[in-house]
Formats: sequence, structure tokens, C-alpha cells
Amino acid sequence: MAERDTMISTGVPVIDITRLDNSETLSALDDACRHWGFFQVVGHGVGADVISALQGAMAEFFQLPLATKNRVARSRNNHWGFYDSELTKNTPDWKEVYDYGPAEGDELCPQWPEGLPFFQRAILDYYAACEQLCIKLLGAIAQNLGTSPAELCRPFERGHTSYVRLNYYPPCPNSNTAKPLGISPHTDAGALTCLLQDQQAGLEVFNNDRWQLVEPRQDALVINIGDIVQVWSNDRYKAALHRVVTNSSNERYSAPFFMNPAYALDYQPLASVVDASHPPIYGPINWGEFRALRADGDYGDYGEEVQIGQYRI
Repeated sequence: MAERDTMISTGVPVIDITRLDNSETLSALDDACRHWGFFQVVGHGVGADVISALQGAMAEFFQLPLATKNRVARSRNNHWGFYDSELTKNTPDWKEVYDYGPAEGDELCPQWPEGLPFFQRAILDYYAACEQLCIKLLGAIAQNLGTSPAELCRPFERGHTSYVRLNYYPPCPNSNTAKPLGISPHTDAGALTCLLQDQQAGLEVFNNDRWQLVEPRQDALVINIGDIVQVWSNDRYKAALHRVVTNSSNERYSAPFFMNPAYALDYQPLASVVDASHPPIYGPINWGEFRALRADGDYGDYGEEVQIGQYRI
């Protein structure tokens, strides 16, 4: 594997979504979803104060001693908290993470680190801002797919399973063998991902038969469509394969918000994209079942990590 500290610049689309109902903006969004599955948005409405607070919270948390971080370590039953042994496609990642999502029942509950008074507020504010942004984007995607915004947004009104992840990628020393990846190639399982990345490059998307860098922009958030939108669109939009490469000298931070529906959702190609010439490619998929299998594959080596291709008709 080649050295990864030198990366190729890319043409990942940048879309100003100040007027998301504008026909030109909708057309640009449709083009980005068709040909990339990845795009950056400016004019997104997430406040600079929210972003700054979240960046400060990330740095403070990951600089804590490992023993302190492990006091809020996640488990197989409680996904929320710190973890430094995650797998992607059954391959260890070179990173540390902290996950926050709403409480569910007795076992799944947020774990807040002690001694960081502004940490919880920063996470909650970022969560709320990304949730609002993703709902707007889903409404626009619905229009482009010929259905009502309500049809795609309804599964996210109550009891949705969205969560925020804080990522820390420490420097990865050079060695005589190939360096590990920060995150191995994968697609995201949910509907949309909204990502804040710092100015240290590392995120790459596979497009036009090569890995291409998603250039960091201070004014932008990175959006990518996930497997659910691919299924809804009947493969008109493809969830893009992406990865994070390591750096031998610089650390990197990022914060994705994963927009995931309620567990009860059964999803399949939308009626608006299916006809005699375009029959449905997927059978119904239950999110709760799919997410449980996917989460097991992330937390540990509990068998093959499930993919939507396994649900193709």
C-alpha cells in the first residue's frame, strides 16, 4: 500500500443551500447525489458558535488520560460513550471515538465525562443543529425523487436513532509495513451523514475509479447519503464508498452526525422511482434488525458486517 500522506485533490461538489427550494440548488443536489453521493454544503445555517464549542469539546475530551476516558467506555449493550477498538468491515480502525445518542430503555444511555462542564451542552447543541439541517436536506432529496418531503422525514419525527460521533485520529507512525487506515472503506448505513472535519485532510471518497480527497473547508460541512437513501432511490443515488487515511505526523478530529430513523421503519424503493422499466431492486429492510447486525460488526468481530447488497432481489 502506498504512502498516504500525499493525496489527490478532488472535485467533490460544493453547494450553497441558503435557498434550498431554488430549482438550481435542487438540480445541483440531484447531480451530486447521482454522481458522487458526497458533497459539501455552505450556507448551511449551523452557527459558528456551535461549531467552535464542539471543536473545543472534542479537543478537551480526547486529551484526557486513557483511564479517565475509559470511565465512560461503551459496551456491547450501551453504544454511547468512549471506544478505541472499533472495527470497520471487521478491520480495526486507527482512531478513538465518543458516541452520543438519546437514552433508550434501561441499558442504552448517554455517558458524560466528569470535569468537562461545557462538554454536554456542546454535544447537544451540535446534535440539534445537524438534525435540523438533515431534515431540510431530506425534504429536498424527496422532491428530487418525486415524493413529498413528509414521506422521507416522517421516520425521523419521533424515536429516531440518530447520533453524534466524535472522532480522534492520532498520528500513525511510519513502519516497514503498510500503515492502517483511520477507517476502512465503507458506506454509511443510515439516511444522511453530516460531518464537521478540521483542517487536517484525511477523508477520501471513491469516485471515477480512484480515491479522491474531500478538501477541508472552514465554511462547509460534508454531507453524504447513506444506504437508506440508496434503497429509497432504487439505486438512482448510490451511497459512496469512503475511508479515512492516516497521517504520520498530524492528528485529526472530525464529528459526524448520523441521521438514522426509528427502529420500526421498514424501507424499500419509493413508489415514485419504480415502474415497469425500473422494477424494485431491494426487498423490504427493517432498520432495527439491520442496525443491530451492523452495530455488532462495528463493536467486535461478531460475524460478517451486514450490507444492503444482501437484501437485493
